[in-house]
Amino acid sequence: MEWNESYNIGIEVIDHQHRQILDYINALGQVKSTGDRDKIREVLDDLIDYTQSHFSFEENLLEQVSYQYLTSHRGIHELFVKKLNDYRLKFEQGQSIEKDLYRLLSKWLINHIQHDDQDYVEAVRDNMLSYLRTQEKKKGKGWFARFFS
Repeated sequence: MEWNESYNIGIEVIDHQHRQILDYINALGQVKSTGDRDKIREVLDDLIDYTQSHFSFEENLLEQVSYQYLTSHRGIHELFVKKLNDYRLKFEQGQSIEKDLYRLLSKWLINHIQHDDQDYVEAVRDNMLSYLRTQEKKKGKGWFARFFS
């Protein structure tokens, strides 16, 4: 899978995290044909850890901006983490999960970015602009403009 600029939501730190998740998906794609269970376990564990970290970061950001659909967004994250843990359990039971997991991840990541995450961008951007304007009032004219030049 290749990153497409249309996947960017416009919040640089989140876009960077999404690209990192895509890197894990691609690593899984590379090892899925080898059947190297040690490598698959490593990628799966790294992917789960990083995804949980990303979700936590994203949810904290949404809490800060009082995002009205945070509960729903958090629920989507929880369901996804449950799916990942189900795959981990299947893997530990000796099942071959890499092809199904790769397909799920590839579809889910893009769908989540383009729909679920896109929904909160305006709330985050509005909150950030409000903060910057408040800072400009405190710190003087021109302070705000330096972020948008």
